[in-house]
Amino acid sequence: MSHYLGVDGGGTKTAFVLADETGTPLAEVTGPGTYYFPVGIDLVERVLRDGVARVTAQAGVQVETIDRAFVALPGHGEASGDIAELDAITRRVLGHDRFDVGNDAVAGWAGSLGGVDGINIVAGTGSIAYGEWRGAAHRAGGWSEVFGDEGSAYWVAVRGLNAFSRMSDGRRTSGPLHAAIRQRVGAATDLDVIGVVVDGWGAKRDRIASLAPAVTEAARAGDTAAQAIVRDAGAELAALVGAVRAGLGVAAGETLPVSYSGGMFSDPGIRAAFEAALPPDSELREPVAGPALGAALYARRRAEVLGHTASASDR
Repeated sequence: MSHYLGVDGGGTKTAFVLADETGTPLAEVTGPGTYYFPVGIDLVERVLRDGVARVTAQAGVQVETIDRAFVALPGHGEASGDIAELDAITRRVLGHDRFDVGNDAVAGWAGSLGGVDGINIVAGTGSIAYGEWRGAAHRAGGWSEVFGDEGSAYWVAVRGLNAFSRMSDGRRTSGPLHAAIRQRVGAATDLDVIGVVVDGWGAKRDRIASLAPAVTEAARAGDTAAQAIVRDAGAELAALVGAVRAGLGVAAGETLPVSYSGGMFSDPGIRAAFEAALPPDSELREPVAGPALGAALYARRRAEVLGHTASASDR
């Protein structure tokens, strides 16, 4: 039996899937996020080592029997000086060279569209779009929370916090969002939100992103500020799709499959706003599989391309 390992790193969590040659998952585990920029690259090795050990133990296989692995990491390629070290980390964890390391957008695409031509948009803690079309590949977004990640949980949460502050000051009419933010933060007073988020949480990306559901819930409750944030998020995500379509050189009138992954799309309002703003000639498809299984499927595809289809245990 062949074994393919998929690793889907994210800002909040990392998912590990070990699949067989048919793409059937044999084991699945999750661990902490692998967005290492704020804390250092050593985080990646700790998370990978623990996750690989657990997923192989759950499947009852040895690491050396893995035919190929694809490790998808948030931010990969955005600090070119780190690529060699990320490869070295993966080599140390696996003990062999049968792997590829790439951006998590590739795993999202491979899972959502089953590896066929089209575009996938990831909207989780951050946001990024990736697509392939007739041999070409292109990405858009993923510019970090500092000046990008439009439509992501972090982006939505920051705008929600801004609306909360305006409601508290009286600069805009207070709505359900005000109470929703206070409740999620656990602040005794409005101004305590500053102390919790900035001091207590250290303004950490994942902690702030966890406030996004307060915004989407408030939107469903009729809060006009929250509804505007949700509409804008959908439009921003659709704009990323448009940028990838243009980058791939897809001609007007050609229908292009589009799918999605990431926690933000669990909200019906975000999905509806995204669909309404998609470029013409987009065929929106439900995701075929999650990004972790997508990473395993991509590993299988790479093994087939490279001719590594025999089981590692048979070598």
